[in-house]
Amino acid sequence: MLPSGDHDIEGCAPARDVISRIGERWSMLIIIVLGDGSLRFNALKHTINGISQRMLSLTLKNLERDGLVARTVTPSVPPRVDYQLTTLGLSLWKPVRELGQWAIANYEQIEQARSGFDKIATPARLGSEAQLDASLDGSRPGQGRDPLQTRPMLRAVRRS
Repeated sequence: MLPSGDHDIEGCAPARDVISRIGERWSMLIIIVLGDGSLRFNALKHTINGISQRMLSLTLKNLERDGLVARTVTPSVPPRVDYQLTTLGLSLWKPVRELGQWAIANYEQIEQARSGFDKIATPARLGSEAQLDASLDGSRPGQGRDPLQTRPMLRAVRRS
């Protein structure tokens, strides 16, 4: 019997591949925004606060490649380019939107949990940086990662 019950862990590779794409920082936002209808590139850029032109372009290309977004070019001067969800993308829109609504509804509880964890996750509880370093890469204290690389990781552990 597999540790996860009836699930075939190795058979989950396709799901991991798809979820990694839709779980990217900007993909979910683009899917949610395009769920309301077709938008031009600049309208998308203005709607999604903080996304760079390059990142929007790259994310749209990846979503188009996966068959979730369709790009339509209308010949004009300058050419008009619209993006919209495909039928496959629309089938994903509802669960993505529901996940976003869940995150918003539960954000306060998650923040409280993080705050409570951070209060008890002191350096004494986590151990020294060398011990933390060793636990992360399986080496003994004093060996393994460069101590200068450990500090940012320690801060990330403390924040999570």
